[in-house]
Amino acid sequence: MATPYTDKLADHLKAHRNPEHAPDMEAYMKHHFPFLGIKNPQRLALTKQFWKENGLPKGEEGIRVALELWELPEREFAYTAILMLIQLRKGFKREDVDMLERLVVTNSWWDSVDTIADHLIGYHLQRYPELIPAYVEKWLASNNMWLQRTAILFQLKYKAKTDVALLFACIRRMAHSKEFFIRKAIGWALREYSKTDAQAVRQFVAETELSPLSVREALKVIQRKEQAE
Repeated sequence: MATPYTDKLADHLKAHRNPEHAPDMEAYMKHHFPFLGIKNPQRLALTKQFWKENGLPKGEEGIRVALELWELPEREFAYTAILMLIQLRKGFKREDVDMLERLVVTNSWWDSVDTIADHLIGYHLQRYPELIPAYVEKWLASNNMWLQRTAILFQLKYKAKTDVALLFACIRRMAHSKEFFIRKAIGWALREYSKTDAQAVRQFVAETELSPLSVREALKVIQRKEQAE
């Protein structure tokens, strides 16, 4: 049974359902999830309005509300849950990494996994770096594509603080994957790190057997700069 807060927030969003927008939103997500039809700018505005009027639950209560929203079928509720958790992430305990991991493997698609990997797990592992070795190894060995993608992407915002040896090791482990989402993640992670150390990425790509997709994505920023010079 959901908390009254969850029910009230869900009703608030449902009241703005737009059946005209829903089909296109569902098609964009390959019909993996139903949608209310609320586009992102409106959803964000509605959520912030609700928080202004009703407050944002904190701590364990906030996590419970987010997890209850996650269980609702329409995809906008998952986005709202992630937004809530980002607001609450400074208060997460060390063991909340397991909760974040469960979200990665539940109702999984790139739209949720990428934000969780970057804004939640990446942030959490910076606060608790002692968790990194065991969890990254677990994710890579899991045979779950979304956990493997998370292992590659969680350092996206680390810039100069990136553990480059770990990033490259993760990519080498997954380099022969046939999965589109893994190949794309490899290219994305390398492209992002190329903004910090282009030479390291250029050398890694030259020395590592990667898919053409990964190489193309990895070198986009480097090649754009070279063309501009």
